[in-house]
Amino acid sequence: MRKLYFLVPGTDGKFACGGLWAELKTVNLAQQICIAEVVTYRQRESDKLFLDDLLKEKNLDDVIFVISWGFDVGKLAAKLQKYHVIYHAHSAGYQIKLPSSIPIITVSRNTLGYWGQKAPNSLIYYLPNQISEEFTNLHQNRDIDVLVQTRKSSEYLIKSLIPALEKKCQVLVIDSYVENLPALFNRAKVYLYDSAEYWQLQGVSEGFGLQPMEALACGCQVFSSVNGGLSDYLDPGFNCYKIAGYALEYDLERILKVLASSPSLNLSETVLAEYRTENIIHRLQVILSDINDFFDHKNNSSDTIANLTKIRLAKLFTQRIFAKIKKKYLQSK
Repeated sequence: MRKLYFLVPGTDGKFACGGLWAELKTVNLAQQICIAEVVTYRQRESDKLFLDDLLKEKNLDDVIFVISWGFDVGKLAAKLQKYHVIYHAHSAGYQIKLPSSIPIITVSRNTLGYWGQKAPNSLIYYLPNQISEEFTNLHQNRDIDVLVQTRKSSEYLIKSLIPALEKKCQVLVIDSYVENLPALFNRAKVYLYDSAEYWQLQGVSEGFGLQPMEALACGCQVFSSVNGGLSDYLDPGFNCYKIAGYALEYDLERILKVLASSPSLNLSETVLAEYRTENIIHRLQVILSDINDFFDHKNNSSDTIANLTKIRLAKLFTQRIFAKIKKKYLQSK
């Protein structure tokens, strides 16, 4: 099994975000299977390897570089073209093209489908993000009616729905890092998440959407958008409620109704099992074994399947048109 180098721009300051935490979790899981280390490439850090230093080594055939930082993926893929590389795909929609020599591991089935269409000749795998066992329902009294985090929240949520709810119930709005998120979710009755607007402005998709699943695992009733990777596990009417439903008054009515009743919608343990540590490690072991076999083969093969370039697509389209014309001509004779 080759050594894994997970590339991130940095691990603190301006680089701190949900995507970074998810990637670092994956590193910890990978370390239970093979040697895996974090490597930075923008910011030098005293306790981390730095990419440019690594590339000075002559023989790197026994390592695999894992790239994931969306806006940097294209440049990194070009820089590392002569090495073994995996793309760990979170969000979809970045305007990048990858050669079929780079296997793709996606964090959601939504992203899996995106790359299945965009890169039909690449090896593509599904490895969902991990939901730690600490996210569980403690079945305790909940003193927060409605919980919302401002990051990624829509203008409608912050400027319209929250002010309206604050007149009716206890609302807690979080705009900073939370040290103990499981404890906070276990205090809340309802959790609101509305990221569709944010991701449309970014021009890419919601890669996974950890918070609604973590909230559900802790017993919160969740009102959420269902864009991108959220559609993997959210099922409005069955394990959550769709937020921003038609009108402010209707949203307000539905949330207050849920607060006045006993909890009814939840994420079953069967669904959660797919995202727990044991299953993630099993899947990752299978995926890494498969990819290592592929890189062994790639070293001794140069005959590749033709990519769907714009020129090839135009050629195939023309062939299809001519085939239809020929068929009609023969039928008319």
